[in-house]
Amino acid sequence: MTAIDEKWAQIQWIGAPFDAGAGSGEGPNPDGRGTSRDFDHGSIYWSPDTGAHEVHGDIRIKYAQVRGSSGFLGYPVTDELGCPDGTGRFNHFQGGSIYWTPSTGAHEVHGAIRDLWANMGWETSFLGYPATDEIGTGDSRSSRFQHGHISWSPAEGAVAHRSTLID
Repeated sequence: MTAIDEKWAQIQWIGAPFDAGAGSGEGPNPDGRGTSRDFDHGSIYWSPDTGAHEVHGDIRIKYAQVRGSSGFLGYPVTDELGCPDGTGRFNHFQGGSIYWTPSTGAHEVHGAIRDLWANMGWETSFLGYPATDEIGTGDSRSSRFQHGHISWSPAEGAVAHRSTLID
């Protein structure tokens, strides 16, 4: 039994929507560091550094859009979890996070912008949830949140800004 098989057995126990008969067989990922198995409603990823974790729903779609385990986010380090407010959900990855709510959809946040948002209290901060992915060039980057944005530049680092508009 592989670590992915064990994770699947654990997920089935808690009632997650993973069908054992659906999806692909377990196989190596293109990055050569780990393996994964796709199901109709989710995927389980494993690497020696992170162990086995599941990703599903809109977070799974966003993860695929940013190249999955081969992209800048790397492998998941948590299963999908609910946020304390009971509204949002998230997965943390080696290189960042993806947060989802019904009103904002799924968006990635990483690097210094993620670090500042985490230090502020994540979604419980005045910013709320991410409303866009991180955008910009290497010298000027930003992420919009429900009630403001965080900008980053080499000169100023990450800075949070409260929105003057009512979202």
